[in-house]
Order: sequence, then C-alpha cells, then structure tokens
Amino acid sequence: MTDSNDRPIRSCILFICKRADVDPVVTEVARELDRAVVHAFSLEEGLEQVKRQDFALVLVGYSGDAPGMLAVIGAVRANARSSLTPIVAQGLPLPMPLPQEALYEAGVIAVLTEPLSPTILRAKARFYTAAFDTQIERRRAEAALDETSRRLERIIEAAELGIWSWDIDADRVAADNRVADLFGVPRAERESAPLARYLAAIHPDDVESMTAEISAAIAACSAYGATYRIRLPAGGWRWVIARGHVEPDAQGRAAAVRGVVIDATRQLEAEQQLRASEERYRTVFDSIDQGLCVIDMLFDSDGKPCDYRFIEVNPAFIEQTGLVDAVGKTIRELVPQHEQHWFDIYGMVATTGEPVRFENEAQGLARWFDVYATRLGGQFPHRVAVLFTDITERRRSDAALRQMAADLSEANRLKTEFLATLAHELRNPLAPIRSGLQFIRRDPGDAAAVSRVHDIMGRQLDHLVLLVDDLLDVARIQRGQVELRCEPLDLATVLNAAAETSMPLMQAGRHSFELHLPSTPLPLLADPTRLTQVISNLLNNAARYTPKGGRIALSAGRDGDDALITVADNGIGIAPDALEDVFRMFTQVGQAQQPGSGGLGIGLSLVRSLVELHGGSVYADSAGTNAGSVFTVRLPLALENAPVIAPGASGTPDAPDAPLPARSVLVVDDNRDAAETLSALLSMLGHSAPVANDGRQALRMLPGLTPDVVFLDLGMPGMSGYEVASAIRADARFAGVRLVALTGWGGEADRERTAQAGFDAHLTKPATVEAIEDVLRQMT
Repeated sequence: MTDSNDRPIRSCILFICKRADVDPVVTEVARELDRAVVHAFSLEEGLEQVKRQDFALVLVGYSGDAPGMLAVIGAVRANARSSLTPIVAQGLPLPMPLPQEALYEAGVIAVLTEPLSPTILRAKARFYTAAFDTQIERRRAEAALDETSRRLERIIEAAELGIWSWDIDADRVAADNRVADLFGVPRAERESAPLARYLAAIHPDDVESMTAEISAAIAACSAYGATYRIRLPAGGWRWVIARGHVEPDAQGRAAAVRGVVIDATRQLEAEQQLRASEERYRTVFDSIDQGLCVIDMLFDSDGKPCDYRFIEVNPAFIEQTGLVDAVGKTIRELVPQHEQHWFDIYGMVATTGEPVRFENEAQGLARWFDVYATRLGGQFPHRVAVLFTDITERRRSDAALRQMAADLSEANRLKTEFLATLAHELRNPLAPIRSGLQFIRRDPGDAAAVSRVHDIMGRQLDHLVLLVDDLLDVARIQRGQVELRCEPLDLATVLNAAAETSMPLMQAGRHSFELHLPSTPLPLLADPTRLTQVISNLLNNAARYTPKGGRIALSAGRDGDDALITVADNGIGIAPDALEDVFRMFTQVGQAQQPGSGGLGIGLSLVRSLVELHGGSVYADSAGTNAGSVFTVRLPLALENAPVIAPGASGTPDAPDAPLPARSVLVVDDNRDAAETLSALLSMLGHSAPVANDGRQALRMLPGLTPDVVFLDLGMPGMSGYEVASAIRADARFAGVRLVALTGWGGEADRERTAQAGFDAHLTKPATVEAIEDVLRQMT
C-alpha cells in the first residue's frame, strides 16, 4: 500500500472509546511510532473503520461501562477482518471494575490500568505494530512472488520467452521482438545487430561475469546460465535470467549460441523484499525484552499433545527460562519432568486457533510465567508463538506480602487477646485490695479480721508485682538488657526454692506434689534467681492447667554433660500441633479447656528465653489433650571442680541487723497518694518524713530541712527527678545528702543512668518495707 508519491503508508491505530478526546499518552506514543490514530466513538463506528482498512492495533478505552467494553472487544475479535488484530484494553481504574479473565476471554492480549504508562504502552504498541507491518509486508512479498511465479509458468507454458541466437563467426545476433525491445535494439536491427549492441545494455558491473559465462560455455561447447541487469530505454534497470547452449559445427568447433531470456525483475524484487521483511522480523523478534519462542506441537498416536519442539527463540528466552541451545530440541529433552498442563494448553491453542493468556508454574524450571500463546497457522498448522515473562520474584513477593499480612493479623489478634487478658489479670488482685481497703475503712476495730484482710491484700499485691515483673522481664529480654548474675550452685538448691515459691498455688489447687532430688550434687554455673523463676513458672503453669486434685512432679537428673529437669502433670495436656506454639509470646493454648486459669501467656516464652540465656533448651511433650504434659529443661553442667552451694550448707551467720537510727527523710513524688503513704510508712518506722509534690518545691524545702536522705521520684512533670538530683549535687551545702531513686523503671540501663546522675541507691516501685529499711541502713 503506497500513497500518491509511491511511499509506503504506515498502518494506523484504531482507538474505540466514548470519551471525546484521545488519551494524551496514546497520542504521544502514536506520534513517536509515526502512526495515525483513528478515533471511533462507538462500536458501530469502530466496525465501520475495520471494514475500510486493516489496523495494526486496536485500543479499547474504558469509559465507565464495563459490559459495553466487553461487547466492543468481542465484536472486534469476531469480525473476520480484525480477528487476528491485537486488541489492548486500556484506561481501567484500580481496583478493576471487572475480572481480567473476562477481558482476556473476550479477546484482548493485554490490559493496561490507570494511570496509563507511556513506557508500557510504547513497548507493546511498538511490538504489535511492527509485527503487523512485517506480516503485511510478508504477505505482499509472498503474493508478488507467487504472482511472478505464476506469470513465469504461464510464459513457459505458452513459450512466450525472449528467444535469440548468436552466429559466432559472423558476430550476428538474431532475436525476437521481446528480446530486441528488452535490450533497446530497434526491431529493424533485431536480426543483424552484433553482440556488442546487446552487451552495451548490460549493467557495467554484470558484463564481465556474463561474458565469462558465455566464453566458458563456448570453450567447452556446453550450456550456460547467467543472471544480470539490463538498462531500459526509458531509464532504470531490469533483471533478466539468460539460459542457453553452444552448438558446434561439423569439426566440433563452437559455431552458434542459442538461448532464451526471461524478465525476472519482479521475482528478484519480491525475493529482496522478502529478505528485507525477514530481516525486519528478526530485528523485532530479537529486540523484545520478554521471552519469545516459536514451537511445533507434537501429538501422540491418540492425538494427545505430548511434547513440543523449539523452532525459534529470542535472546531474552535464555534469561527468562535458563534453557540454552533450545532450538531444534524438545522440552522433554531439556526438562524431562515438564508438567502435562503445558502441553494441554499449547495443544488446545494449536488445534483450535484460540489464543490464551495465563499464569502458571513450571516446577521443572523452578519458575512462574505470565504467558500469551497464539497459533501462527500457515503451512505449519501446529506451530504456536509463545510470549512470556518470568514472574517468579513477583509471585514470591506476593506470597511474602500475604504471609506478612497474615503474621500481622495474627500478631494483632494476639495483642488484642493479651490486652484483654492483662486487664483481667490486673483486676483480679485489684478487686480484693479495694474490697480489703473498704472493709478496713468501715470496721478498723476488728483486729483479727483486719489482719486477715492485710494478709489477703499482701498476697494480691505480691501477685500484682509478679505480673508487672514478668512484663518487665519480657521487655528487657527482647531489648537484650537482661544480665545474668551467675554463680556456682547446686541444682537441688534451685529446685527447693522454686517448689517453695509455687507451693501456695499448688496447695490452692489441692494438687499432690512430688519432688525428686538427684542423689548426687549437680553443679551449675547459673543465676539462682532467674533459674528459680524458670522452674517456678513451669510449676505455676502446671498448677493452673491441672484440674483440682491433680498430680505434679518435679524431678532432676544427669544426662551426660547436662542436667535434665522435668515438670510433669496429669492436667489438660497439649495438642501435638501446638507443642511449639505454647512458647510463643501471649499464647495460651490451654485456655479453651481450662477457662479462667489465669496468666498473661508470657510465662513459657519467658522460660525459654531465660533457659537459652543459660545456654540450655526447653521443650514440651504431651500425648494430647487431657493426657497431661511434661516440660523438660536441659542445662549444661559446670566443671566438676567448681565450688557449689549445697542444699542446707551454712556459711558464717549474718550479724543481726542493728536498729536503725531515726533519720530525716524528704519524700519527693508528684503522686500525692504514693508520697503520703511512703511518708506514713517512714514515720511509723521512726523517721521524720516531710513531703514535696514537685521538684521545685523540694529544692525550696531543702535549705530549711537539710535531710539525711531524699527519696526522689524520676518521672515528675515540670522538673524531673534527674534535674532535681543534678541541682542538689551542684550545691555544696547538700554534699552530705544521700539520694535514693524511687521509680517504676528498674532495668540495668535505668540503674546505670541513676548512678551516673548522682543517686546513691535505686528502688523499684512498689518498694517493700524490707527494701526501704535496707536502703536506709546502707545510708549510714
């Protein structure tokens, strides 16, 4: 197809959309590709345009009507003239108003969403339009070649050839009108012109080779053949094919040459166009950054697709598949375990001619692919073109994102459950404390009852402190702030201490308890407080999840270079698939079987963390629900010559504590209730304890009091405890004042910070009377 100036007309892009204007991205890409855009505002206009001309690409724009868009795509695909034209759906919003599968089933080969990317549209449009032009040019070249061949066949059949003969001795050429006209020799001279007259019409570059062919034939009295160009009288050059033979005389010498000349211009030009088309096709084929291959489907004797052979592959094919030297080989040769579903899909494309777009996994290649496959047709009915992209990383990223979302959802669920449990667990001890306070307020005269209430409130307060301590321990371990204070000890000492700590909870559940101590000492290098906490947590866990009247056993023994500690019960047990989950933070696997058992779901997580800090391990075992549980702790034994503290061993008895002298103590805390109760407690112990409720008030009171000790809260508004301490330490008048930090922060880092700020001691709220007395005793 050419214009009035004999220039090739480039194929157009059809844009079907109800919107008044063509998308600017479409216009920009079309201009870059030197393509005209024909805008059709309806399906009817689009089909009318398709009837008029062939389009290299059809873009169907989304205008808010999803069913209408599908109808347009289906109608264009169903039209005979555009049945093989690439169709791209573009401008779809996210989230998409309809499934992508519906678009591909309707006939599109690509879906582009808003905002429309010029890079993506340019790459796809360049490939589709170039492929279309190549296909059109190939068809034209093939048609021209076929027409020339048919014409030559008709000429040969009708003997309509240019015929000539040359008398060598007389140098006289006798030719028919066709030859004379072709070489520009007047018809009047066609019977007598010398050979030179004909040679003069031959292209200078072809004369030498042509005369050499004739000379060789004359010398051998044989046939000859040559292809060369001749100048036309009106200008230009024509290709001819000359065939002839040399006739000898009676003596065997070459006497004449007789032959035919065929005008082969159209045939040779068609071949050149075909070669150029092939070169353009190969350029486009090799430049695509997606994997592209052409395959021949192979079928077994039953007509079932069983393999395929690679005919062509582009350079990106190797990068996308990892297959090298695939051309000429079958996929079964390269990947013997290739799945049958690939053969079924490509076999369907080869037999039905219906293109497909899909995503699937090739396990033999360990990759996922996004694939578009279409039948090529022609003289190879089972030949299929496959355009594909390796999407393995995208699939892995999607899976990772889904797993991350699931993990976050699970973490959020556990957090919500934990906060609900924490609120419940905090209310449990707070309720009897409040009730006890109300009882004492109303009936303070009943000394026995008040004493019982005090005991209850003390136990509940201890439970509340344990809950807070567990939370703080978990936070410290996660931040890497737990520092073990290891010392040589005998394991039996820890077991006895843990059993004593957990005994009230086991007695409350009326459980029978058995303690099996090792017959010989098991020396450890461990933190006795933390190890006691581990065993006590396991015992408490057994007591909580064992129905009343159950059995709990604590035993220890030696296993090579390790000590084994087991806590066994006949409680609710653990499902086999949850044995590892019980050690996860905030997990309470047995809550469903034993509701109201208490706990925050952090005890076993804390146990595992502390055991691993000691270089050991812990694991759970159970035959299933209602079959009891066994928790086993494995710890490395200390060297045999390491000194240990044996059970019952006694050292030098501590000297009895001397009575505390009365001290002047300033209590500084913005929490008035906390300050007043501490002041009252200090007064009851015989000390003078005035109160300041902020840092500036404390600094104003100091010169008149000159206290021995200041109990100083850290997190006060306005002026923090650190700032107050800095001001006191900067004033020489208060050089003898001792500072005690009283705070809810009790980590190692917090203690180091208060020491650096000039504090002499650090107490964690709520401080016991014993801790307060110990600190005051140290202040002497």
